[in-house]
Amino acid sequence: MRNTLWLPLITPFKDGAVDLASYERLVAHYVSLGVDALFPLGTTGEQPALDDAETEALIERTLAVAGTVPVYVGVGGNATAKVVKALKRLERLPFKGIVSVCPYYNRPSQDGLIAHFKAIAAATDREIFIYNIPYRTAVNLSNDSLLELAEVPNIVGVKDSCGILAQSLDLLARKPKGFSVLTGEDALYFTMLANGANGGILAASHLQTGRFLEVGRRFAANDIDGARAAWAPIAQQVPLLFAEANPMPIKYLLWRQGLIASPECRLPLTKISDALARRLDGLQDDRLAA
Repeated sequence: MRNTLWLPLITPFKDGAVDLASYERLVAHYVSLGVDALFPLGTTGEQPALDDAETEALIERTLAVAGTVPVYVGVGGNATAKVVKALKRLERLPFKGIVSVCPYYNRPSQDGLIAHFKAIAAATDREIFIYNIPYRTAVNLSNDSLLELAEVPNIVGVKDSCGILAQSLDLLARKPKGFSVLTGEDALYFTMLANGANGGILAASHLQTGRFLEVGRRFAANDIDGARAAWAPIAQQVPLLFAEANPMPIKYLLWRQGLIASPECRLPLTKISDALARRLDGLQDDRLAA
């Protein structure tokens, strides 16, 4: 896989309901900018706060607008049987694959994690990307476990958000041919590409999308200086986008740009603080441009 940029889409809300009009406008916007894949219903999409009907409507609208851009849907959880049941319910929808988070809260062993993902893989013939994010799940899928899972034919990659640079670099050094490592650590995008990652699944790429794409293109052309120049303004912006709970800051900025009708999130998420709003308002227009 070449250096790819996947967009983990936010879910717009207005007056408590999913704002499908804003959502379709958003999807069309990022398709026009040239993102390589769309990832609805992840953490950034507030998936835990959505019901089954909303989930299916969002997948349907994504597919309708995406055209030829691949769609990978967030389908995960901490009860293996429920994840398999959800996959069966969504079988009728022609998305390319899923991104499935490590089971959270119940803190399974490495054996449990391996068995969980093997059961999911056995339940579908679609591509599976594992999402390792111990910051949110309280469990870290080891590289040894991940490489064992990489032997399963339809487990084809990982969204690596382990937050441990040494672990990520070890994975890049050991990953088998054809297995994709996409970083989910926005601040490490440049570093991970420089060490052989296949791309990123980056919430921050809702802003300055063109610059994120340029970083990948420059790396693909072996233009490291050009990649560094494209990355520099992004590197300054990223920490501010995660100063408070994702996706609240990103939604605020998308609303300020007129891409969505409201910055609303769904409880238990609320809105950014007035102090952060002032800091985001202080960003220069060119730093927010796509």
